[in-house]
Amino acid sequence: MAASLAIALKSLFAVLGFSIAATVIYTAAIDGLPFRMELLTPLMAATLMDSFIHLLIIWSWVVYKESNWINAILLGVLLVCFGSITLCGYILLQFLKSTQESLQDPIYFVLLQRQKKTETEQWRKYSLLTARILSLALGSLMLGTLIYILVTYGSPFHRDAFTPWMSATLIDYLVIAIALSVWVAYKESSWLSAAFWIILIILFGSTITCAYIGLQLFSLSSQDPVYLVLFSSNRQKKRV
Repeated sequence: MAASLAIALKSLFAVLGFSIAATVIYTAAIDGLPFRMELLTPLMAATLMDSFIHLLIIWSWVVYKESNWINAILLGVLLVCFGSITLCGYILLQFLKSTQESLQDPIYFVLLQRQKKTETEQWRKYSLLTARILSLALGSLMLGTLIYILVTYGSPFHRDAFTPWMSATLIDYLVIAIALSVWVAYKESSWLSAAFWIILIILFGSTITCAYIGLQLFSLSSQDPVYLVLFSSNRQKKRV
């Protein structure tokens, strides 16, 4: 069962990565490069902000995974520049690094840092507090942005808003949301609760993602390392 899951996830992220890469190439071919001010509509700006908040969350996991800061910074730049293409490539690479032991629980070993870092108790408290504040601040920022867009510009669901690059940006956002949904499904013990959170994340983006992470962070004690938020409750007990 676990081996089949690993194969399915490898295939999923390979397909997603190639699909978004093909989408970007096709969009550039028919509509030119995206670095034009006329493309930066309020809806595009809000969608980009939503994606960047998601990518910042994902980058925090990359920083945890990578023992070398240079690698972590380089991957952060690639995430900003290429979005879900970089994300799918990085996740796929982690699956390909999996050992025979990791096939018993592939998602756990993909999330897991291979070289465990030592942390003082004081550092744990500060990092957990910082993560809680950031999750609330980023979620509030995105919520405020969404409310502003709705009040100022009305509903975003009109045909003129969906330019080629806007459509490509939405596909990129959806791929990132799918990656986060896999993590949520792994975290939740019930398929009903997992489906509930996944639907909300796809519909409302990083506002819900930040709320979900905030709830997970506040469920940890001050003695727990912040990285435990990545794992399911059973794995959290084993990692402490």
